[in-house]
Amino acid sequence: MQKVQLWKSGWQLLKSGFEGASSRLNKNAPSLRSYCQSSGSFGLLFDIDGVLVRGRTPIPAAKECFRKLVDQDGKYKVPVVFVTNAGNCMRQTKAEHLSQLLDTEISPDQVMLSHSPLRMFTQFHKMCVLVSGQGPVEEVAHNLGFEDVVTMDMLRDGYPLLDVVDHDRRPKDTIPPTKGLQKIDAVILFGEPVRWETNLQLIVDVLLTNGSPDHNWNTVQYPHIPVLACNMDLLWMAEAKNPRFGHGMFLVCLESLYKKITGYDLKYEALIGKPSVVTYNYAELLIRQQAEGLGWTKPVKRLYAIGDNPMADIYGANLYNHYLKIAHQTEVQMKDKAGSGEASSSSSSSGLGRSALEPGQELPEGCRSVLVCTGVYSRDQEELPSDASEVTEQRIFHGHRDFRFDPSLTQPSFVVEDVKEAVELVFEQEGRSL
Repeated sequence: MQKVQLWKSGWQLLKSGFEGASSRLNKNAPSLRSYCQSSGSFGLLFDIDGVLVRGRTPIPAAKECFRKLVDQDGKYKVPVVFVTNAGNCMRQTKAEHLSQLLDTEISPDQVMLSHSPLRMFTQFHKMCVLVSGQGPVEEVAHNLGFEDVVTMDMLRDGYPLLDVVDHDRRPKDTIPPTKGLQKIDAVILFGEPVRWETNLQLIVDVLLTNGSPDHNWNTVQYPHIPVLACNMDLLWMAEAKNPRFGHGMFLVCLESLYKKITGYDLKYEALIGKPSVVTYNYAELLIRQQAEGLGWTKPVKRLYAIGDNPMADIYGANLYNHYLKIAHQTEVQMKDKAGSGEASSSSSSSGLGRSALEPGQELPEGCRSVLVCTGVYSRDQEELPSDASEVTEQRIFHGHRDFRFDPSLTQPSFVVEDVKEAVELVFEQEGRSL
């Protein structure tokens, strides 16, 4: 089974997606300018659902927290990025919604949705792509750079005999003619759809016909056309007492159906969103942009990722921390080789070198994970081991199939009650007053 390579993104690819970002940040986010702090350089990565809100209801501690994170002029004291696995809307919409809920001005440049890194996958932008999800998926896809987009409704309309699970949606009396669409080159999975049976059926049709769903299935043709998936959350927290199914659950269904029919594993060209490293690479660059807008002259040294889901937020932050350690080790090894006169044609066999960074740019020293108890994780339902060495393989893994499970990565750096306590702890760790 093909495993997704977590280190695949590459700094040059990330950097190209941010051309002009500094000017946009300074133009669109006046609340982030002019606050200069040369020491205590750190940034905050906030999950949203279960940390700041439950469904459409803000968590009380969140409002109080953000009142302290901005000064009397509404300017942020430190760089802040909202990193969510949600993706069924535009960044502008999410920023406006958060601004209302938290009574604090939030710029779209502070919001990172699960699909945001797709801007960097330019090799797919000119392909004809089928998009799955809910909300303005066509607008989202075009905004990300995709030029030729087919939605599920367009596919149903083009091939009216495909969607027949719901008897009320089957063609009545006369059968409408097939309109036909151009061949689909790739499938983009933004998030969980409304009608799972429709999307599961049509996606399988597209995969088994090499992008031409009016043709006969071919279960022997393998591999299938590229599939890119955003948001691997198995569960997420809304207003209900217990977690709700997320897009990760939809992916489990799709993978199971595909393998049941063909005998092969569904392959992904990319898995994006927490806990993938490419998501944290992207978020760190947003933090860097904001630090520049704040007038910071020193690089951001540490990141703190605050989340409620051990299998997504904590696992991803710890995985990125591991990535940063390896990157720094690689840099030291390269300097040692350079000092000894040894030639090296590549940064490292792991692909974690920093040769694509601009001169003077520095990666953070590390990323610490902070787990809150207001969302997926609850002390009443699950008690974390007191030490990472006590974590065993017996723990149920809710992460994606293609991620090797390392139980120790679910162990947070800190556990606190809510986001207010989390931010207070971070400022205390940094020797800063809030």
